[in-house]
Amino acid sequence: MEKNIAHMDLDSFFVSVERLRNSSFEGIPLIIGGTGDRGVVASCSYEARAFGVRSAMPVKMARQLCPGAVIIRGDSQLYSHYSHVVTDIIADSVPLYEKSSIDEFYLDLTGMDRFFGCWQIALNLKDRIQKESGLPISFGLSANKTVSKIATDEAKPAGQKHVLYGTEKPFLAPLSVQKIPGVGNETYKTLRGLGIKLIHTVQQMPLELMEKTLGKPGKDIWKKGNGIDNSPVVPYQERKSLSTERTFEKDTIDVPRLESILVAMAENLAYQLRKGNKVCACVAVKIRYSDFNTHTQQIRIPYTSADHVLIRHVKELFRKLYNRRLLVRLVGVRYSELVTGSLQMNMFEDSEEMVNLYQAMDRIRNRYGDSAVKRAIGMGAKTIGRSDNPFDGGPPPLLANRRS
Repeated sequence: MEKNIAHMDLDSFFVSVERLRNSSFEGIPLIIGGTGDRGVVASCSYEARAFGVRSAMPVKMARQLCPGAVIIRGDSQLYSHYSHVVTDIIADSVPLYEKSSIDEFYLDLTGMDRFFGCWQIALNLKDRIQKESGLPISFGLSANKTVSKIATDEAKPAGQKHVLYGTEKPFLAPLSVQKIPGVGNETYKTLRGLGIKLIHTVQQMPLELMEKTLGKPGKDIWKKGNGIDNSPVVPYQERKSLSTERTFEKDTIDVPRLESILVAMAENLAYQLRKGNKVCACVAVKIRYSDFNTHTQQIRIPYTSADHVLIRHVKELFRKLYNRRLLVRLVGVRYSELVTGSLQMNMFEDSEEMVNLYQAMDRIRNRYGDSAVKRAIGMGAKTIGRSDNPFDGGPPPLLANRRS
């Protein structure tokens, strides 16, 4: 059976939500992110992009490129609300979908063409989303996820594009290799150094040469450039919480060590959030004393996955909880109310230096392991008792799941 995969992407999502809230933002250059000179652009309108403004750019530079832009701080909770609105509409309309980010979805429409046709179904769904949410959305339809995602990008803003079965290579050929999902700035520089600028060139190269030159990424780029992608649409499941605990072999009252362990837990779980493209809105700390009395305290916070924010709340909760001066048997940390979203959502608060620091640390962890980089205060975490933490060789964090 011929596959029919649609990719849907809300256009300039943060900007579109802000324009729903304030119609005076319509048609003007709008930048969302940190409002100080050291802040970072989280999102910007098409009017601002015309001046060269881009996401992750320092706000100071964006202001120089587009002096007339309106710059506002983002509202992550409001964006999450609208993301759920759109998710509910999609869930009500199609049997199988994947939510790949806060504003991006893959839909498996295979077999639904026997009713009204997959193209018409996708068009009807687009119209329904725009009518019920008020947000503009674009989509692409093809036989696989890669081609559909690229088609969506070509259809923006507020458009749609159908790449018929068998026309994938001609559609992709004239496009820049930067259009291939997974080709970032560094990979693009490497490809340009090899004289590869267009997908057409990738299609003309032998697979063996691409793999020999670039390793496994070269093989992936070649396959995507030739319109080959067999990856399935993964049924959407929203993680409800992410947690970890440590039970000590010998109960302890060493407060600095306890705090060190909690910081290490908080830091590693924050990395797990970012690795899973998640942010959380609730932090909890758990203490079990030697008499087995267990106490938990939690706090709601703006959505984040930033270490320095989460660690601060974990330390505050621990200091409120630990007031009995008894030996401690167990400590734990839990992040809950998770939603799909990246470090981008923290750009409303963080400076360019902080964003770059997290990205650099995560690259090191991705390459060398979870414990390759950590704060000095957490270095002593391995020296007490038995660990149930991922950074210390124990089981992975506990994930409570539910279907959305």
